[in-house]
Amino acid sequence: MVLRALCAILLGALSLAQAPVATAGETRVAVAANFTEPAKEIATAFRKATGHRAILSFGSSGAFYTQIAHGAPFDVYLSADSERPAKAESEGLAVPKSRFTYATGRLVLYSTKPGLVDAAGGVLKRGGFARIAIADPALAPYGSAAVETMDRLGVTDRLAPRIVKGTSITQAYQFVSTGAADLGFVALSQVAKTKGGSRWVVPAKYHAPIAQQAVILKRGARNPAALAFARFLRGPAARAIIKRYGYGA
Repeated sequence: MVLRALCAILLGALSLAQAPVATAGETRVAVAANFTEPAKEIATAFRKATGHRAILSFGSSGAFYTQIAHGAPFDVYLSADSERPAKAESEGLAVPKSRFTYATGRLVLYSTKPGLVDAAGGVLKRGGFARIAIADPALAPYGSAAVETMDRLGVTDRLAPRIVKGTSITQAYQFVSTGAADLGFVALSQVAKTKGGSRWVVPAKYHAPIAQQAVILKRGARNPAALAFARFLRGPAARAIIKRYGYGA
């Protein structure tokens, strides 16, 4: 009886050893600069929930698209607009019909100086500052939204000599946070947890919607971790993080 029991245990151990073991993978994700902080939290939650690791790179949506078109090894592309992911699909760089909106961005005029930016953005007409920062509208959707906002207010030409452009919304924010610019148009997510200073959340009607879309790239089509990350990004845990940073989800 004892021998029979030992044989049964041994056979059970052998069967477990031969059974396929699910292994965690990793995926490389290109992330629009404005989404840096929420993406970091989402990646942490994703790893805890699935075991997979998301390796994040941050930068301007336009620069990433150029890199992807030239073969950069990304599996998933989180853009700050909808045009580039759509273009990736149409040009065969992405998996067809894998595109979805993961967040709707909000633009804010922000200064580290209390009282400089009023609640209606009147400072843009009133003046009293030397430099205003925006992201390069040719590379970053938040830059385009900033230009649209200034056009709507009729201040673009007047402010042109004072504008300093960052290559991404991250650099635009750095100009403001370091004092290189007195104020600037940045993403609400960048200052959502920042106390002090002064700000004006730009009404959505002042510019085209900043629909931030994600797409699975060809390289990620057969990567379980990439597919899982895209799925997780649409789920309730990620949506809760996204909303906490001031985005529509």
